Amino acid sequence: MKQKVYLTLANGKVFCGYRFGADADATGELVFTTGMVGYDKVLTDPAFYGQIVVQTFPLIGNYGVIASELENEKTRLAAYVVREYCEYPSNFRTEETLDSYLKRNGVVGIYGVDTRELASIIRDVGAIQAKISSTPASVEELAACKVKDAVAAVSIKEVSVYNEGAEKSVAFVDYGAKESAVQFWVNQGLKVVRVPAWYPASEILALGTDGIILSEGPGNPAENTELIATIQELIGKKPIFAVGLGMQMTALAFGARVAKMKHGHRGANQPVKYLGSGRVYVSTQNHGYEVVKESVQKGEIRFINVNDGGVEGIEYADEQIISVQFSPESCSAALEPNFLAQAFIAKLSEVR
Repeated sequence: MKQKVYLTLANGKVFCGYRFGADADATGELVFTTGMVGYDKVLTDPAFYGQIVVQTFPLIGNYGVIASELENEKTRLAAYVVREYCEYPSNFRTEETLDSYLKRNGVVGIYGVDTRELASIIRDVGAIQAKISSTPASVEELAACKVKDAVAAVSIKEVSVYNEGAEKSVAFVDYGAKESAVQFWVNQGLKVVRVPAWYPASEILALGTDGIILSEGPGNPAENTELIATIQELIGKKPIFAVGLGMQMTALAFGARVAKMKHGHRGANQPVKYLGSGRVYVSTQNHGYEVVKESVQKGEIRFINVNDGGVEGIEYADEQIISVQFSPESCSAALEPNFLAQAFIAKLSEVR
């Protein structure tokens, strides 16, 4: 029997739908993502920590859940909103249904709501606090809800090493990385030493790697003052490749500013232009903050977003740092062979 449930927005708008997944309430920042496929990766992307995610594609769950396709062993988002979910997936690799996966991981789901209207509201007013509950919530209780300590909640706790015997190596600082991001650098033939977000700069350098990766992750970059200070200690010591949150905190380390975006860039179809050639690439992104273009005094802006002109990549040539807002491992085929990775690996070859 269908169980009614309500999605209340901080502006007072209430949507009525039906419950699937965990039988509980959930509160978080309501955002949308635009991918037609890859809902399993959305569910397990640590950058969605604390958020209620609206899937704009109307039918979700038709190929079930496949463990090897997941980006993390845990689901980090607060809740999941879809127009329609598929109860009976059709895929020979299916291991469980979307509903059973959400139940097993304690994630609240709601279906049967107009996700087009939700996306339209978010586009108009920006990402907004919301709550899923058995009865409509009050606007007052939503006002106090804030996501805190996002990086601490999603970063790994212990050091892991991949591709031990490789000639060149990198320290991978995990602020909330996807598994595919780690595997990308392994596939480039590098030894990857994955360390927690709060690993001290002295210990990162003591690993003796040829370079450093600063990963993507969730939350407001400006809140991570300790992590930014660590990046400042690392600048100039080794070649650095920074992605997403890592890029934003690197910009802050150089004195730039960041700002909260109206509704962020979330999805697998964000067009970015490489100013060096004028070519446009379709990228995967998941962030709600951006580097303020006018505040960039150090480094050279290399990529911009075609839709809104925002900063998508900065190179700090003197310090041997490449930074991008998007996921290089998930970019369009036009980026392959990946010239960004090649440029970074070339810098590693100059070390020692």
